Amino acid sequence: MKGTKLWSYAPYSPPLRDTGGIYICRIVPGETSIHFEWIPGAENYAVYYKKREDESFTLAGMTAESSFTIENLSPDTDYAFYVESGDKKSLVRLARCGKAVGTPVNYLHPDDEAYSFSGRYLCSPSIVMHPDGYMLASMDVFAPSAPQNLTLIFRSDDKGESWHYVSELMPCFWGKLFCHKGDIYMLGVSTEYGDLLIGRSTDGGKTFSAPVAIFRGANGKSGSSGIHKAPQNVLFHNGRIYTAVEWGAWANSKFGHAAMILSCGESDDLLDPESWSLTYPKAFDPSFTKETERLNKLTATIEGTVTISPEGELLDILRFHDPEGRIIAYRADKSDPEKELEFYRLIDFPANYSKFSILYDDVSKRYYSVATRIFDKSNLWARNLLSLMASDDLYNWRVAEDLLDYSAEDSKRIGFQYVDFLFDGDDLVYLCRTAINGANDFHNSNYITFHRIKNFRKK
Repeated sequence: MKGTKLWSYAPYSPPLRDTGGIYICRIVPGETSIHFEWIPGAENYAVYYKKREDESFTLAGMTAESSFTIENLSPDTDYAFYVESGDKKSLVRLARCGKAVGTPVNYLHPDDEAYSFSGRYLCSPSIVMHPDGYMLASMDVFAPSAPQNLTLIFRSDDKGESWHYVSELMPCFWGKLFCHKGDIYMLGVSTEYGDLLIGRSTDGGKTFSAPVAIFRGANGKSGSSGIHKAPQNVLFHNGRIYTAVEWGAWANSKFGHAAMILSCGESDDLLDPESWSLTYPKAFDPSFTKETERLNKLTATIEGTVTISPEGELLDILRFHDPEGRIIAYRADKSDPEKELEFYRLIDFPANYSKFSILYDDVSKRYYSVATRIFDKSNLWARNLLSLMASDDLYNWRVAEDLLDYSAEDSKRIGFQYVDFLFDGDDLVYLCRTAINGANDFHNSNYITFHRIKNFRKK
């Protein structure tokens, strides 16, 4: 075994774990097909498959390529498959045929153990567009009580029409990709509530420098606190870079999660921990306003998004579990990057029970969000209706279009959530954590899907 100076792997494999020498790096099931790709390393391959419950595998075909599509399969059916070449054999992988939404970037069957050292479900979608035109998409692999420390990265060179595997990061969780001065950066944590890490890629995501720990975390267990974050937007404003994180843990009985803004100068060395500052954690207090007096002090304030208000204020606007359908906004002191945030106001927002982000569009002079909209107040956790929302003033929101409407179907089995999005000319593109076609449940997703909204400003 040899060490590495890099954060990235292609692929990462824990020591003493036999992967068989062939690594299937991307799976995309269709309604009657399963397409999958692997890292090349031989001249010819044999592909075998079976219905999951069958005893023996059947030869699906031979190929000299590093991808294959098994066709003429049965819808709504689980299949097992593997790739073999000489004495090399991939792990047996699983997929369920079914009609997806958008363009699947990647898929992971909930019973597939290929990434069990990190988790079983795909989470934390993050998307970035490089000035050269390519896009990168990242996602981590999680499961409750699992290590949760692997992130997979994929690339598109045709505006999201197709995707291919690039690399993976270990350890990395809750990561956000962003571009600065032509380089790609990943900002994430080592594991849930772990160290806050950053690394840089100068080759389109193929390799990342060894991560630098900006701030130390904990593990979030037994009431201990650490860094909580999501793949939220990175804001460039007046020569400074901003994004939102939190301090705390779900198990913290003192304050839950406290809001913070992470920032550094645009001209600073992003890989130098001393370049970065955190505002002092701001815990929610029901006494902020009469509208919050009825709420518990542990009411969630998490997964903040930073934006500039019409009045020029730097705001951290957070997911907020207020049954009345409001989100909470804190104001930052732009002259002191470590000063505690202060309560600003509540905002009516019909998507306040799951992660959202808000981006300002310089062309239309509007604010936009792609979020999981609440359509039934008796079922606040339903995530099977995804909507494009717009606001002229940040405080009054309208539904511009319902994008994925499965509200008539089982909300315990289907979910569209944790969207990361960006503007692409006249279009808006987004990456979604998607649970459909036999996912473990609405929360524990089996797909990361890419979507494009054409002419979104006309909605």
